[in-house]
Amino acid sequence: MTETEKRIFIHHTRREKPNMAAGKKVHVKVRTAYASYEGFLLIPPMRKRVSDVLNEEDRNFINLTDVQVDGSNEKVPYISINKDMIESISEKS
Repeated sequence: MTETEKRIFIHHTRREKPNMAAGKKVHVKVRTAYASYEGFLLIPPMRKRVSDVLNEEDRNFINLTDVQVDGSNEKVPYISINKDMIESISEKS
């Protein structure tokens, strides 16, 4: 790999990583047929609402962080939920 090719590769590698930290964290409660989950959903910068995340056709799952399952006192650091399994979702204040 030439020096120019290395610079191009590094440039493309750095540029393709989106800064997801710039999004908005929203406290939500998600109900499925099997359990309820309360945690934080990250809404990317190009979206504004929870419904925008749910309506993204190219993603089949939503990701929650700091999750309590069925109201337990224990927190799970991370969980993915298939959007087809969601019965309801509401923002918590």
